[in-house]
Amino acid sequence: MKKFITNIVAVSGLFLASQQFSAQKVVMNREVETQNDGKMLLGNQFKEQFLKAPYADWYVKEHDEYAVDQKAVDQLRKAKFNTYSLVVFMGTWCEDSHRDFPRLMKILEDLKYPDNKVTIIAVNRKKESPTGDEVRYNIQKVPTIIVEKYGKEIGRIIEMPTSGYIERDLVEIVKKDDSSVIKEIFGK
Repeated sequence: MKKFITNIVAVSGLFLASQQFSAQKVVMNREVETQNDGKMLLGNQFKEQFLKAPYADWYVKEHDEYAVDQKAVDQLRKAKFNTYSLVVFMGTWCEDSHRDFPRLMKILEDLKYPDNKVTIIAVNRKKESPTGDEVRYNIQKVPTIIVEKYGKEIGRIIEMPTSGYIERDLVEIVKKDDSSVIKEIFGK
């Protein structure tokens, strides 16, 4: 009986320890000071963080000057793009991120895309984040915009959009997803 109780205590201790690991809180809006790059965002971010200095210098200018392709946005609306989730890896030190991240945010605003469906992860120059999500998503370059449906990746834009426009590339990703759904349903 003593051994049985000891085993129960040991198992419940392991269970509690595993619960603590899975219930870790994600630190939001982490900012670090680096010797070479000065202030840098690192890890999960809220979009409002980019409206603060020094990030607002590049974010606001690119956001406000970008002319969204309304035809592509209308196609995204018709495709119910708001039902997809996005994971965005970017670097506040990266020129491509300075260009494309504010453009993406403007597109999402036009779509009235829910803030809780986009995860923004800022990485350092080694493409690392505090949570290690870059390993899970195999991030090699930034920015990387990952489109997911029901937790499954259906496409990504790496470094810069193929068409030159993020919204047009998103349309192509959604079209591929729609055609795969049709194939699953009708077997064609």
